[in-house]
Amino acid sequence: MGLVLCAVAAAGHGLRADAQTIQIDGAGATFPYPIYSKWFSEYNTVRPNVRINYQSIGSGGGIRQLTNKTVFFGASDGPMTSEQLQAAPGRIVHLPMVLGGVVPIYNLPDLAADLNFGGTVLADIYLGKITKWNDPAIAKDNPGVALPASDITVVHRADGSGTTYIFCDYLSKVSPEYKSKVGVATSVNWPAGIGGKGNEGVAGLVKQTPGAIGYVELIYALQNKIAFGSVQSHDREFVRASIESVSAAAAAAADKMPEDFRVSITNAPGKNVYPISSFTWLLLYESPKDKERSRLMVDFVKWALTEGQKYCGDLGYAPLPEGVVRLEMEALNKIKVR
Repeated sequence: MGLVLCAVAAAGHGLRADAQTIQIDGAGATFPYPIYSKWFSEYNTVRPNVRINYQSIGSGGGIRQLTNKTVFFGASDGPMTSEQLQAAPGRIVHLPMVLGGVVPIYNLPDLAADLNFGGTVLADIYLGKITKWNDPAIAKDNPGVALPASDITVVHRADGSGTTYIFCDYLSKVSPEYKSKVGVATSVNWPAGIGGKGNEGVAGLVKQTPGAIGYVELIYALQNKIAFGSVQSHDREFVRASIESVSAAAAAAADKMPEDFRVSITNAPGKNVYPISSFTWLLLYESPKDKERSRLMVDFVKWALTEGQKYCGDLGYAPLPEGVVRLEMEALNKIKVR
């Protein structure tokens, strides 16, 4: 699924759609797709001559297309690795745009209670070690809940995915076995389960498969009305994903933010901190050949980091801390616009 906001398609990202209108093509993460869709639409009312076309193909695809320069900008929920940055034909700037949470969704039609999931329990489910819903480890986290004896159908992403990166980043921090057997990447070798393409695909598979468990960005669980569980935090409390609990995960980010903005905030300490939280990044070349589109994208990012943040809450995202926005405004000066 992609967002096309231009009536006349350009024959490549370097071409104008018509004499007045400029189209800018991007691709990448499905995690921020709902907020990006809103932003690109609203920004078009501010700058009617600018059409931003975004293809929601997954973080891995976005990084590949940016590296191949088939799009002007990329988007990823997992920061590019040092190897990926070295493979790119120019310096790339990471710009955190919004905060979101990845939630474990499940389909247990006869269960009225919301479930709790310990980190090691989630890891063992995805390692294929826990295969029944009434397993003692799940029961321990959910006292008094009548869990069914049905099989667990594990659903994961089939494509390269920043949502997978965030999920694996958390599980690798709480489970040494998961870290050694699966690890952290946008694409991993899954020990168990079936794959769905995009957050949309995982949500769809879980929704149509009784007994299934999956992981998606919070907004996809809310939009699809799928049950999602609370997850055990660094401080050993079960925390439900919300704007407040995701924001709490980034509270100290401005003080510890590295210069290149490539930072992990999963399993962060603190009260009421949702542990599977992350920034999502927009990726731009620092010195692109097309200075006009560079200038327009910098203008868009400044708008999204200020005016655009007010749209986050209605879509289940947390706005960025002011300290992070301030650092990003400074970083935008590195991008060559003339």
